[in-house]
Amino acid sequence: MFHFVRYWSRRPVAADMGGEQGRLVVACEAVHALALRGIPATVNAVAHEIGIDQSGASRLIKSVAAAGYLTMTASAADSRRREASLTPAGRSMLGQAHRWQEEVFAELTTGWSDEKRRDFQQAMTDLMERSQAMDA
Repeated sequence: MFHFVRYWSRRPVAADMGGEQGRLVVACEAVHALALRGIPATVNAVAHEIGIDQSGASRLIKSVAAAGYLTMTASAADSRRREASLTPAGRSMLGQAHRWQEEVFAELTTGWSDEKRRDFQQAMTDLMERSQAMDA
């Protein structure tokens, strides 16, 4: 499974040979995932979610915000902290990324039964939830 994840995380998409679009998607995915779990998307939270250092996350968030996919606002709980959230363009880009991921999944699982696909998706969801619980 590690080999599979490494292969797909480093595989360039034809339209994105420089990897910039992938970086934008990763940052937006992190902000989206944090929001789904009710965790404010601070720079430190995004850094932890992606697995990079705080300064790298700060630069990444700035570039994604400059591209128009994220916005930074003062935290309602602590105005000294800033939190990232998806813009409409960010939600649209993330939706496109999810559709591409679904297309790749469908292609990779061609010939699988619907039950096998559901079981695999559930097993992956379970692994992600347990991974997040171990990290909490």
